Amino acid sequence: MRINWAGGGRVFGYARGRRALVAGSALACVLETLTLSVLLRDSPVPHQLVPLLGLFAVAAVAALHASSAARPHQLDRGALRLRRAVRADLVIPLGHIASVEGELRAARRRADGELDLPVGFRTSVTLQLAEPVSHFTFFGGRRAVDTVRFHADDAERLVAALVEAVTRARTVPSPSPGRPG
Repeated sequence: MRINWAGGGRVFGYARGRRALVAGSALACVLETLTLSVLLRDSPVPHQLVPLLGLFAVAAVAALHASSAARPHQLDRGALRLRRAVRADLVIPLGHIASVEGELRAARRRADGELDLPVGFRTSVTLQLAEPVSHFTFFGGRRAVDTVRFHADDAERLVAALVEAVTRARTVPSPSPGRPG
């Protein structure tokens, strides 16, 4: 099955929960840069390099947040695409989804067959799959998963849209066999 993601579908963000963490990380980078600059004031070369490294660190934190905001979850007619920045991109056909549940959970140690995509160490939606799907890790490893937990900023809206889409996918009428002979 081929899905045209360029056509859009409905998008559901997950970056809002990271704002405080991103702001705190950027502030820590700035404070660390200032502290190192003061500590290294008697060493001219490191003293000049520290602001560049600090700028790079703040840019990296901002880029990580931007990748989360620019790559939201997508629900199309045939599949749900779950993403987490550039680290995860999982396509789940709607026919594979057995149940959808909105539940706020703290991320925990995962078991075999489970995939957690937390934001701020928590997930807000749980999918039980009727058939496992393949998840490719960041370094190319392959895992079969049948339970997926992920975070969405508006989990209630996502769960309602997903239940509706899964129900609609299951009740699509089969084509008419033709006229009896």
